[in-house]
Amino acid sequence: MASFLSDYFCTSDAWSVKQSAQRVLVAVNSWLHAQTRQGPYRYDRDRGYVCTFSALVLKGGSAHLFHIGDARIHRLREGALEQLSEDHRVRVSAETSYLGRALGINPHLEIDYRNLPLALGDLFLLATDGVYEHLDPRAMADIIATHADDLDAAARQLVEQALVNGSDDNLTVQLVRIDSLPEQAADDVQRQLGELALPPLLEPRMQFDGYRIVRQLHASSRSHVHLAVDEKSGAQVVLKTPSLDLRGDPAYLERFLLEEWIARRIDNPHVVKACPPPRRRHYLYTVSEFIEGQTLAQWMLDHPTPDLTTVRGFVEQIARGLRAFHRLEMLHQDLRPQNLLIDATGTLKIIDFGSTRVAGLADQQAPDPQEALLGTAAYTAPEYFLGEAGSPRSDQFSLAVIAYQLLSGRLPYGTDVCKARTLAAQKRLHYRSVRDAQREIPAWVDEVLAKALHPDPRRRYADLSEFVFELRQPNPALLNRTRPPLLERNPLLFWKGLSLLLGLTVVALLLR
Repeated sequence: MASFLSDYFCTSDAWSVKQSAQRVLVAVNSWLHAQTRQGPYRYDRDRGYVCTFSALVLKGGSAHLFHIGDARIHRLREGALEQLSEDHRVRVSAETSYLGRALGINPHLEIDYRNLPLALGDLFLLATDGVYEHLDPRAMADIIATHADDLDAAARQLVEQALVNGSDDNLTVQLVRIDSLPEQAADDVQRQLGELALPPLLEPRMQFDGYRIVRQLHASSRSHVHLAVDEKSGAQVVLKTPSLDLRGDPAYLERFLLEEWIARRIDNPHVVKACPPPRRRHYLYTVSEFIEGQTLAQWMLDHPTPDLTTVRGFVEQIARGLRAFHRLEMLHQDLRPQNLLIDATGTLKIIDFGSTRVAGLADQQAPDPQEALLGTAAYTAPEYFLGEAGSPRSDQFSLAVIAYQLLSGRLPYGTDVCKARTLAAQKRLHYRSVRDAQREIPAWVDEVLAKALHPDPRRRYADLSEFVFELRQPNPALLNRTRPPLLERNPLLFWKGLSLLLGLTVVALLLR
């Protein structure tokens, strides 16, 4: 238990509760199993370093339950005691039973997990078998109700009553009551806005919070980006300020506040780096490294027909940056050429984290119905338009769209994806081959892109690295495929051609 508590709080802030707890428990299980294998009981499966484990993690408005063994987790709500966990015991007779699952029994851990919404007044009871086998649920609920103002006294009474009823096993009880719940995220944003004023509209040569504004780099309806010089160190940095038009939108301001938080947690050469604040800030803005270069969107205009080797190199660099997000359970969700910078050395860097989803923060946030559509429609994965949560395969789709566009100058589905907002409509989406007469692209590369761009995320590559690998190393199964017929590659062109042919035939018959 001490190991779990200490290691859990050392996991990444960006990880979800489930990811953090399971990573720690896998390590604890491996250690216990190794101790048994090295001890005197290595050949006796009924003895060794084995224990049951039940944990309750409260975060935001949710309760996260982790359970293995025969301890129990109950919830008392409105006077009714409900068992939330399942006993992992194998009964061989009415009197005899054995632990079926526990920490340390096997090298591979299988642990139960549940995520439940919290309500004011919920009371959670964690108890070992020495308690619950000698007290029925009604008796436990009555004892807790009798000592509602003193949970320590209630726990003592539960143990004492189990002893009176004949228990001679381990008696452990914990009681946790929900007396208050965290405020909504919008209120938290308002609190932070009370500490940091919204910045004025920045202009060149303006002095702002210890920086000298050099020039504007970008402006949109969401934010304004300026090149600035730190007046103390002389370093060039990029300042990003929120749009004046959206200062009344708490959800937007919350995402803006998270951008720098995200950047500080990712250390990767293909992700823009946040600059540590050299002094206390007085305004709401973010500071990041300045990258001398151009966006991939501008590069594509300057190089309309890049070769396949160059495209592969770009895709591999972007994928390395995306994997840094995915390792921390983050999804970028707005990958597009405008959010990719190429520096003077040819290194690609991912920028703009305003749409990034962080699993560890999503645990404590209420679902935002608009969150799924924060990205740019042309590069957004189809599942977002169905209201589904994204996954690493969603970022894979966006990367594949960029690769397709680099090779062809077109989009794989045109504008049809954003119009397909039902499952039936998405099943009618037809992939258009990346191959054309303007450049030589192997048929197997087209097959790789078609898989990564499949409307159904389950039919894309399981891992981003698999997509990148097959883009460079042909899969033997794909090499054996012939080029698909025109009807499959471009059905519209096929039917137009067929109609033209039929029309010419009719004209020829009439002229006879």
